[in-house]
Amino acid sequence: MAETPNEAQNGNGSAQPSLNILAQYIKDFSFESPNAPLSLRPRENAPNISINVNVNANPIAEGDFDVVLTLTAQAGEGKEVLFSTELVYGGVFRIQNIPQEHMLPILFIECPRLLFPFARQIIADATRNGGFPPLMIDPIDFATMFQQRMAEEQAKAQVN
Repeated sequence: MAETPNEAQNGNGSAQPSLNILAQYIKDFSFESPNAPLSLRPRENAPNISINVNVNANPIAEGDFDVVLTLTAQAGEGKEVLFSTELVYGGVFRIQNIPQEHMLPILFIECPRLLFPFARQIIADATRNGGFPPLMIDPIDFATMFQQRMAEEQAKAQVN
């Protein structure tokens, strides 16, 4: 009888670790260009663009996790907002045979790394469809984000 990849075992008899994407979805999405069509005129200087990224993860069943990547971007000149967009993009991941001490890095580094290219494309398409050049968000270092988040949580724990 043939084994499926999740049933395959390594030499010591334990099951192989696996990370599978069961689903991807847009949970929330908005794009606003409050001053269009005036905001679409040619400009001499590139606008200021601010981008924020957040990652959250929650268990939904034994071995299944909902990982949500939130990207917000706003472009403007001075007080004028050219566009503002927010995307909450999620994925349901099945994680099996991973030691508990590796779960947080998998959930907050590897899972968002897999989601990011899809979310990036949605933002690029929305800004282009909104009349602006596509906003191609630079790759994100989720490992550094995770390390900063863990350091912040340790600092909070020491204060309390």
